[in-house]
Parts: sequence; structure tokens; C-alpha cells
Amino acid sequence: MKSVQNFAAQLIGNVEKVIFGKRDVVELTAICLLCQGHLLIEDVPGVGKTMLAKALAKSIGGIFKRIQFTPDMLPADVTGTSIYNQKTGEFEFRAGPVMAQIVLADEINRATPKTQAALLEAMEERQVTVDGVTHMLGQPFLVLATQNPIEYEGTFPLPEAQLDRFLMRISLGYPSPEQQVSILDAQQFTHPIESIAQVTTPATCSRCRSSSSQCTWTR
Repeated sequence: MKSVQNFAAQLIGNVEKVIFGKRDVVELTAICLLCQGHLLIEDVPGVGKTMLAKALAKSIGGIFKRIQFTPDMLPADVTGTSIYNQKTGEFEFRAGPVMAQIVLADEINRATPKTQAALLEAMEERQVTVDGVTHMLGQPFLVLATQNPIEYEGTFPLPEAQLDRFLMRISLGYPSPEQQVSILDAQQFTHPIESIAQVTTPATCSRCRSSSSQCTWTR
């Protein structure tokens, strides 16, 4: 239990170098990661949703991919597809952006239900099946999905099967005036996301995920 708490403290402290004044949100994100869940963030643009995902991925040294959902996206744009190689005479699998460890599904409700469904198997079973072949995802695997709670024109509501796969639904909210000053000061020369270091490894994260199921979270 002590190792899990130390891991969480290191992770949260490092992410807070990028996400200012939102410790409760960072803690909930860490809980999602440790509990093998996924996170749905409902908030307006510009509050740090993408930076939260990037900071988390850099902190654990995981592979980060961002998927910008649009109405014209196809399921293959998420999972990947098989392409015929004329030199070898065989089909080769070209992995989609879901084949990562921290996946940001930006504005997920702008995609059609068919494309949204491409995430169902990945989020539940940690695998994707393309052309009858199953490909296992890396560990840990966390989907941070975002949607705008104000602008609904041109969007598709998330079905219950999709919502059921998210452990939490949260919002970041605007920073306070004091926090905004701190954010501006931190970005005078370069963005903090460029300078934060890796504080743990995906393997350590996976071990803590296994241990966290046997203990309770303490703040």
C-alpha cells in the first residue's frame, strides 16, 4: 500500500507542475489510472484538458496519442487497418492511434456512433480486432475523452454502453485569477510541459495498478 501511495504522490506532484491549482482533478485522474478505468472530461475549450493528458503520459514515460474526432471519421481511423504490401504480397497491419498507453479522445461526441463504437473493445478488453486479428494494447491503457457541454450542434450523444466504460465524469473549470497569473508566469519562455521529467515507468504503474485493488485511497 505504501508503494502505491508513493507512486501516486510522485505522479500527482509532477503533473501539478503543468496543471496549476487543480489538485483534486489531478488526483481523480491518478485514481482512474490506478483503478484501470477511463476518464470523461466535460468542459469548454482552453482549460487544460490536453495538457493534463500530455503531462500524465510524460510523467509515466508512456506513449501518448491524440485523436481529434470529427463527423467524417471512420472506425479504421481509430483502430488501424490492414494495407496490402505489393513487395511481400501480404497484408500488413498499420496501427491506429488507439494503440498507445494514454489516449486523448478529443471531442468524442463529434464522431458518429459507429466510430465511437471503435473504442468499446479497447476500453473494456484492452485489445482491438481488425480483419479478424486481435491486437493487444500496451499497459497501462487509459482513455481521456473530452466533450464540450455547451455546444451540441453537430454532435452525437454517447450511448450508455460507451458511458458505462468511463470510471469518472469530471470537469476542470476555469482557473482563478491568481492561478491564471501563475500560468502566464510559467509560460513566459517555454511551456512547462516541455520541461517536466519522467518520474516513473509504465511497468511500475502496472504493478501499482495491481496492488491498488487491495487497498483504499487516502488523500
